Amino acid sequence: QLQLVESGGDLVQPGGSLRLSCLVSGFTFDRVAIGWFRQAPGKEREGVSYISSSGENQYYEDSVKGRFTISRDNAKNTVYLQMNSLKPEDTAVYYCASDDTYLSGRWYVPISRWEYDNWGQGTQVTVSS
Repeated sequence: QLQLVESGGDLVQPGGSLRLSCLVSGFTFDRVAIGWFRQAPGKEREGVSYISSSGENQYYEDSVKGRFTISRDNAKNTVYLQMNSLKPEDTAVYYCASDDTYLSGRWYVPISRWEYDNWGQGTQVTVSS
């Protein structure tokens, strides 16, 4: 049973940084692409960033481009989201999710939330002074 566990959420001041981690277990890690999503109170869940199973391809939504960096360590079964220059509008619960892209290829980056079929429980990020 594939499981994803997020960690690293915290309260941070505007302009600050955080690094989120997503630990994956119960599956062949290098077969899955991983996406980060977030959901603010009263809003729909939205995509943030995504990385292929190989780690060679990444995609960022416009709202975080240039500020966030996604990476993965296949030896540790972990995907990271480095968040810099945080803004109050980045406040949300952040989720990681997985998509088995074995048939699509190791360089494929799924960018639709409907392609992801396993989700973690989320970690809270609050950006406030």
